[in-house]
Formats: sequence, structure tokens, C-alpha cells
Amino acid sequence: MGGCVGRPRGDSQRSQSRASGQQRKRAGRNEPLKKERPRWKSDYPMTDGQLRSKRDEFWDTAPAFEGRKEIWDALKAAAYAVEANDHELAQAIVDGASITLPHGSLTECYDELGTRYQLPVYCLAPPVNLIMERSDEDGTDAPDPIPNTRREFQLKVRLSTGKDIKLNASMQDTIGQLKKQLHAVEGIEPCWQRWFFSGKLLTDRMKLQETKIQKDFVIQVIVNQPQETQN
Repeated sequence: MGGCVGRPRGDSQRSQSRASGQQRKRAGRNEPLKKERPRWKSDYPMTDGQLRSKRDEFWDTAPAFEGRKEIWDALKAAAYAVEANDHELAQAIVDGASITLPHGSLTECYDELGTRYQLPVYCLAPPVNLIMERSDEDGTDAPDPIPNTRREFQLKVRLSTGKDIKLNASMQDTIGQLKKQLHAVEGIEPCWQRWFFSGKLLTDRMKLQETKIQKDFVIQVIVNQPQETQN
């Protein structure tokens, strides 16, 4: 009789243990970060400036959502690395923060406590119908596209394609002027360029001296060249 009572209890414990293990396995599923960036289309034609504002708004408010700020910071750094096509860096950031990717994408991920984080697709890639606009600042700060005077040193910039370029630069140059110089050297339109240093987006009117960059440092340049639509 006692055996009949004990068997269901043991079966129940084993069943609960098995179910718990299966649940942990599902929660702990982790896929490597996929190399391909998501393709998506905005509900309305979006300019590069509107995309930047939308992203800034999300990252400014993300730490107020559920989750830990250090995980949000890691996800932001990983998202920038994804857009810069630096897949190895993005994977290293994710691994270092113990972030789990059930589907191999930053659109849905979990920290080691099981808290869920979701990144909107617009933080990972521009829409296919992005409107590339020429900034109004282009003609105001830089009367000369490539002035060859007042150059003090060679500035190293690293393109999201992996190519390193050296530009002749002065601390008084604006980012807008340097974008034009990069355009002259590599044929990359200024409106396709997004310059970052120390994780901060550099605006066209910012002078190089305001970035506090030193001669041996490198500026990251993400190139958002519009893709040709395929019929």
C-alpha cells in the first residue's frame, strides 16, 4: 500500500524534473548571430535624418524599459557593429554580455536572468525605401569641398566595408568637410556616410577638435549606400 502511495509521488517528481529541464533547455537555446542584416520597408518614405532621430529616440528611452541598462548598452554597441558589417565584434559583444539569441537575431534576445529584450528592425538596418537626402549644412560650412590648406595630420577612417582610408585633416575641419573629402577620394556620397567615434554619432557641423580625437585614433564610417530595387 505504501508502495502505491510512493510510486506516484516519485513519478510526479520525475515528471516535474523532466518538464523543468525541458523548459530550461528552451529558455537557454542560443543561436549564433546571423550575418545577414534584416531587409524591411518603411510604411512611409523615410529620410536618413528621420531614421537617425527614430533610432536616437529608441536608445534614449530603452533603459527605461524592462531590463538592465548594461544589457541595453551592449545591445546598442552590437547593433552598431552589425550595421558596420563587423559581425565578429557584434558576436563578441553579445557573448561578453551573456546575451542569448534564440533565433540568431538581435530583434529578440534574453539576458542571463531570462529577461527579454527586443530591438526594432530600424535599429539594425535602414529600410529599402530610405530617401538619401543632401544635408542643408553641406553648403553652409564648407565653401570649398576639399581645401588643401591648414592640414596638420592624416586622419584614419575605417569604412564599414573594412577598408581603411587616410584623409588630410586639421582640427578646425568640420565632419561635413571631411565627408566631402572622403567623397572625393572614394566616391561615397556625404549623405551615405555616418561617422562614429567612441560610440557617438558625429554631426556635420561638429569640428574635429570637439571629438577630442588624437592622431592615432580611428573614426568608424558606416556607409548606407541605397540598394537598387529588384523587380
